[in-house]
Parts: sequence; structure tokens; C-alpha cells
Amino acid sequence: MNEPIIAVLCGGTSAEREVSLGSGSASAVALSRSYPTRLFEIDADALPVGLDPARHVVFSTLHGTFGEDGGMQRLLHAAGVTYAGCDTASSALTMDKTGTKAAAAARGVGVAQGISFPAAEKPSADAVIAQLGGQVVVKPNAEGSSVGLTVALDRPTLVRALDAITSGHWLIEQRIVGRELSVGVLHGKAMGVIEVRPKSGVYDYASKYTPGATEYLAPAPLDEAATLMVQKAAETAFAACGCRDYARVDFILGEQNVNNPLYLLEINTLPGMKETSLLPKSARCVGLDFTELVRELVGPAVQRFKQGSTPAQ
Repeated sequence: MNEPIIAVLCGGTSAEREVSLGSGSASAVALSRSYPTRLFEIDADALPVGLDPARHVVFSTLHGTFGEDGGMQRLLHAAGVTYAGCDTASSALTMDKTGTKAAAAARGVGVAQGISFPAAEKPSADAVIAQLGGQVVVKPNAEGSSVGLTVALDRPTLVRALDAITSGHWLIEQRIVGRELSVGVLHGKAMGVIEVRPKSGVYDYASKYTPGATEYLAPAPLDEAATLMVQKAAETAFAACGCRDYARVDFILGEQNVNNPLYLLEINTLPGMKETSLLPKSARCVGLDFTELVRELVGPAVQRFKQGSTPAQ
């Protein structure tokens, strides 16, 4: 069988569209050094015109809802299109922060205490404080790029955050003070650990996408034991959620609980894919440049395509 054409999907309909456009462009350029490549810009919750299961292997850089939550994966499966990355079930699970935490915690990975609720059943500020304490993080249960995130350090801020919730499913977690860490997982094995230091103190959307707003230490200045702990937890969470091929796993290394100091934040199955994004930074720590990384990311899907495997649901 001839080499497939890599169909890079970008854009999408979520709040992370602009981020995805950047990821798709960078990935397409890098992939074109190894495979015939075509970039598809997605503008609707549907497969793009011209996608051919007999010729294309999909490398998706769609972030957020529909692209990352199993929606696009479900359509690809139904059309018989081979694609890189997590399948429908693991994509849906990892987009659900509450479900991700439950699956990882069942395998011994530390998670912060939290309250999950639909907007129509949001708790009062006093109920939240009574259960989780006076400092909490409020965020959508199924969004990425820190969209909608609020760090509430006092009751008035928490009240305002709750008042702003009118729809959707939400998660409030006890705030863990510590160091933010991120690690890429490739073929089930953790790569380098990155430390993220936002100058504002909060790694929100602005800190992620404003040049100079955040310092990234690659690799993170951790001792060997701490590094291995983070890597093992990332691999465990990846496996617990049924992930495939690759993902990025984010943690807080807490300062308060010396017995179990590491807390899972989330698993990103389609993380940012510019050369300066966290997953490529993690890969560079183990000697993979951006071109080599994207070739590794799509490699298993290319093999599934050549073997004629039915895409996993």
C-alpha cells in the first residue's frame, strides 16, 4: 500500500479555534517533511469535503468541544477514516474533567477535592467554602485552554464566579498551592517534565497565549525521584483513561501535603501543537525535535492504515 496522505484538521467551532489554526499550520508544515500532507480548515461540526478513507490518515489539531471530546472521532470512525490519537471513548472521558479525575484516582493518582454540578444546580458560595475551603478554582467541566477559569481567593470573587454561571456543567476544586507541571506521553511512555510559571500567578488563557506572560522550564528543576513520580503518574493516568498514541498530562506539585503531593489537573488528548507548545517542549527534553515528534505522533495511525485496521470507536 502506498504512503497515505496526512490530513491535518484545524480550526473547528469551539472557543479554541484560533489556537487550533496555529497548531494545524505548524503541524502541517512539519508533517510535510515526512508525508504528503493536506491541511483542512474545519468550519462546522462535520467531516470536511474531500476526506477519503482510502487515501487519508487524519492528524487532528482541533481543540475543545467537538474536536477533542469525541465528536469528530465518532464521525471519523463512522466514515472508516484512520486517525491518530485517542479514540472516541477516551476522548470523551478526558474532556470530562470529573470523569478523568475519577478514573485516575481509582488507579492511585492524586486529585484535588471538588464539586461537579450542572448550572441549574450550582451550590451557594457558603456551601462551597464549607466543603472546600476559602480558596477554590472554578472552571467548566469540559473546556480546554483554561477557557472560563476563575481562581477565587475570597468569598466575593467566588460569588461573582457563581453568578456568572448560567449554562453547562462546571467543576469547583480546592485550590492547591504549588508548582504547575506538564508532561507529554508518547506511545504510553512519559517524556520530559516541564514546569510552568505564569507571571500573574494563574495559568489562565491570557497567561497561556500572551507572549512573555509565562516562563517555561524545560526540563523542570526537579530531583530524580520527583521527576520519576510525575512521569509514572502521567503514564498511569494515560492508561487509566484508555488513551492511545499520545497526550499531555498536567499536574500541580503541591506544597501542603507531603504524603501525596502530586495532583492531576487534566489530560489533553489534542494539546497545542506549535513548536513552542508544551508537548513539543516535553519531547525536546528527550531529544525529539518538532519534525521528529509529529512523525512519531502520526506513526501508529499510519501503521493502522497500512494494516487495514478498523478505526477504534
